[in-house]
Amino acid sequence: MPNYSESSLDALWEEYGRVFLDFDDLTLARWLAQTLGQLEGRVWRLSHPLVGAYRLAAQVGHDRQIWLKRLATPPQAYAEAACCRAPLLPLLTRDVLDSGLNCLHCGQTCVPWEELPSELQEPLRQWAEEYAPVHAVAHWDDAQRRRCGDYDAKFEEAARQAEMLLGRAGTRLAPELLEYYPAVVWEDQDECLEVRPEDVAR
Repeated sequence: MPNYSESSLDALWEEYGRVFLDFDDLTLARWLAQTLGQLEGRVWRLSHPLVGAYRLAAQVGHDRQIWLKRLATPPQAYAEAACCRAPLLPLLTRDVLDSGLNCLHCGQTCVPWEELPSELQEPLRQWAEEYAPVHAVAHWDDAQRRRCGDYDAKFEEAARQAEMLLGRAGTRLAPELLEYYPAVVWEDQDECLEVRPEDVAR
């Protein structure tokens, strides 16, 4: 896979998303509702192509306030998200302790930490607290890097740990969330540690 800069990746995703700009509101609403039905009942990687296409369409839908127009009925299993009133499709990220679950439609918090099921808070807390110092290695300042001796080795070790922890999120934590939400998406990469989706086994 070629290495793209962040700006070139953004431009590529913008190009991908243009197809949804050509949809009229009714067509877009129906596409979103139908795709939600396809997502229902499963745990999805954030990098999955279907999730990627849905995110692009959802962004256009959010800009046009598609869900507020009630042009199509989402599958019954999806509750309305308090953040933007779109169907609730939560994203589990390493920032769950700070931001809860994020909304795939608007990017805001759709399920605050305190509203997560109480029996899931402790395993999520343990996972997030274990992940935080691993991720922090990518952001060490020069003094911290000098103190550790071989920073490249520390970085590689942190990347390996991140791969394992992200895999655990996908195999153990996200499926537990599926008991409470009709579909769940989990973050399967860490750009700061150069962990790509293909590095994360399930």
